[in-house]
Amino acid sequence: MKITSWNINSLRKRQDRLFAWLGAAKPDIVCLQETKCPDEQFPVLALQSVGYHSAYHGEKSYNGVAILSKTEARDVRLSLCDEVVDPQARVIAATVDNLRVFSIYAPNGQAVGSPAYEYKLNWYARLGDCVAQEKSADLVVCGDFNVAPEDIDVYNPDLWRGAIMCSDGERKAFCQLCASGFRDTLRLHHKEGGLFSWWDYRMLSFPKNRGLRIDMILASEALARKCTAAGIDRDARKGKEPSDHAPVWAEFGE
Repeated sequence: MKITSWNINSLRKRQDRLFAWLGAAKPDIVCLQETKCPDEQFPVLALQSVGYHSAYHGEKSYNGVAILSKTEARDVRLSLCDEVVDPQARVIAATVDNLRVFSIYAPNGQAVGSPAYEYKLNWYARLGDCVAQEKSADLVVCGDFNVAPEDIDVYNPDLWRGAIMCSDGERKAFCQLCASGFRDTLRLHHKEGGLFSWWDYRMLSFPKNRGLRIDMILASEALARKCTAAGIDRDARKGKEPSDHAPVWAEFGE
């Protein structure tokens, strides 16, 4: 089973790229973020024509998450599991076969110490509380976490240290989420630096590999033991008008 996660940065703008990539990569499950697509405009029928069912939660112009799967998803939830009313479409959870899947788009936080930053830290705590209530032993949390967990995940740690996506508070929040029973699948197989999933559009950041690793597939301990490979599809960041993120992927055996 191959699971992928991709911040596509506008599904409508990059729908052709998505379909070409699906045909080449052939993932079993795809978690999308930043679809920026209202529910009524989600390409359900087009995806069905190439073999994927869709579960989606969107809003106009901002945010938006989805789960595409070859097997139809069930028990879909379009929010975190608490009673907090949040208009931002940042979470969708669904069960695919016997696997519980979360596609998440974490808040950016804007600036350390800002109200948006406090919202981000609180959002992480809510996410942690939510996944802790899940009963499934096989669980993945996939998405754009908007955190580079360690200095190895940053092209220039000295430049980024303490900045948004690399601050101590954000890294602590991510670490606490992992400590609740998750493994970072990429780091199960790759310990080296220079592996990034996001590059700024400006200053030739991508060809110079000046990026951050902020997109992850986290697997529960039971599922992580079945993880046979993981990586980043850097080639999907190439070409005309790409997303600023590359898909990340993990493969699991029986």
